[in-house]
Amino acid sequence: MVELRLCHPRRRGGAFTLIELLVVIAIIAILIGLLLPAVQKVREAAARTTCTNNLGQFAKALHNYGSANQDKLPPMLDRANGNPAYWMPFWYSLFPYIEQDAIYKRATNSDGWGNGNNAAVIKPLLCPSDASGHSSGIATTGAGGWAVTSYAPLYQLFGVSNLYNSTYGVYISQSQFKIGNIQDGASNQIGIVERYGQFPAYGWSNCHVYPESASNWGWNNLGSVYGPWGLNTPQTAVSPQGSNPAHPYYPNSAHPSCQVLLMDGSVRGVTSSVSSTTWSYVCTPNDGNVLPSNW
Repeated sequence: MVELRLCHPRRRGGAFTLIELLVVIAIIAILIGLLLPAVQKVREAAARTTCTNNLGQFAKALHNYGSANQDKLPPMLDRANGNPAYWMPFWYSLFPYIEQDAIYKRATNSDGWGNGNNAAVIKPLLCPSDASGHSSGIATTGAGGWAVTSYAPLYQLFGVSNLYNSTYGVYISQSQFKIGNIQDGASNQIGIVERYGQFPAYGWSNCHVYPESASNWGWNNLGSVYGPWGLNTPQTAVSPQGSNPAHPYYPNSAHPSCQVLLMDGSVRGVTSSVSSTTWSYVCTPNDGNVLPSNW
């Protein structure tokens, strides 16, 4: 007797059909699409925190500088006897107070940008969100080869006074004020703003030890300063490149709000919607105007 057996097709264990594979890929793509904005928000929040911490460190540096220098504010450009340096730009004067003593002392018998200091990348001077094309911390436009910063001191506070230094026979650019006598009050006065490290579309840079002054180099397009070209309101969530790039006359930030340091040591985020009048008030140390309630 012949026994008949039915043969069933054998299915490979665990294998996906083409349709199942496409469904899985589609689900993964959807999940990535949902997660990516959240990841970007977390990264931006972390970058903004770092930026705020950097500005907080500058606040301590400014006050410690004042404690060591008869309550004075660091000049935009100072002059000394070569020990530690001759010409001393604003950020150079703050180096000892942001834990950069080695770079500060390296300029001995040179200018603040000498002995390689012009190319010294200083991490606290860089905002992680600053995407102005200086991934190495070095400018490729403007003062190419010089190290940049993502921040800038306010000309109206630190550099508006052009004083003759008879000891060295030169003019220096310094503040009219001391920390304790800012006329409109420290809590109502901006000291440092965010500003991109460089502006490729304009050929400008924001190099931390490039000299800026009224008499010697002028308020040029290579160094770190905001304000000589007007008190333009902040540009926020803006790119340094593209069809409508960030402009060097403005404070600029990739954050939703531009982080600024007030002279009482607090850090504040300012959006691009701030009125030009309010912004002018908070950038002018002695106009006597009361800030509006919406500040």
